[in-house]
Amino acid sequence: MNIIKYRNLFFAFSLLILIPGIIALFLWGLRLGIDFSGGTLWELKFKEAKEISSHQIQQFLTEKGAEVSSIASTSQDTFLIRMKTTDEQKITDFKTNLSSTFGQTEDIRLETVGPTISKELTQKALTVVIIAILGIVLYITWAFRQVPKPASSFAFGVCTIIALVHDVIVVAGIFAILGHFFKIEVDSLFITALLTVIGFSVHDTIVVFDRIRENLKTHSGFSFEEIVNHSILQTFARSLNTSLTVVFVLLALLLFGGQSIKVFVLALLVGIISGTYSSIFNASPLLVVWQNFKLKGIKLKFKR
Repeated sequence: MNIIKYRNLFFAFSLLILIPGIIALFLWGLRLGIDFSGGTLWELKFKEAKEISSHQIQQFLTEKGAEVSSIASTSQDTFLIRMKTTDEQKITDFKTNLSSTFGQTEDIRLETVGPTISKELTQKALTVVIIAILGIVLYITWAFRQVPKPASSFAFGVCTIIALVHDVIVVAGIFAILGHFFKIEVDSLFITALLTVIGFSVHDTIVVFDRIRENLKTHSGFSFEEIVNHSILQTFARSLNTSLTVVFVLLALLLFGGQSIKVFVLALLVGIISGTYSSIFNASPLLVVWQNFKLKGIKLKFKR
């Protein structure tokens, strides 16, 4: 199987996934949850068993003046309500009105995040992601500093980051689309998922790159393209098996897990699949593209 030969097809497929996400990010952006925009997370349970739907509660609270972002029912017969409201008196009034209309309620959880805290969280989240990416570039450049010629440690670092950015944009783009059409919000757990995806993507890519480095030492008689393709095939089963075990666990959590972690699990699931794809079909082929451009540059200088 010659993966490198069809690298342009794999690059084109990545673009088909990336472009809609990038457009969605520019047009709509991510639908920010209360962690980043401020608001209240309220989980309540009705003590009397009644057939009450999320739509009924949302309609009722909206009529009472609440800015409701979303309401979801959980497997524990509770309702998870996200509101832009932070006024304690208003929240107390909402409780009273709900109890008088639908029956007595019990607060399972009530968390309020003010605008100052949410702004600080947003800044810290962006800082953490940027620091993580820069740290990875420096580490990979250092770790592959003694890679045999014709490859360079800088090329390994840049290709890793391109694959990493690909995964981040895929996840963020899909959630921008989901946020616009299905009102799915991102919270601080989403940032945790992104950082986990970054770590997994880099880990998967380094496994392939390390095999390329070893094969450059032992198969010096072959072309760079052949060595890269052989390295991908050697690690293909390992990468696929590792990712599938994680995907199966995440699917189980997505289908049967709690409502509060579904966004986190979905982000991880999308990121793991994208990370596996990019480490095999993007990062390593990019090394070959880099090397080909480098060789063309050397030939042009020699002709001059």
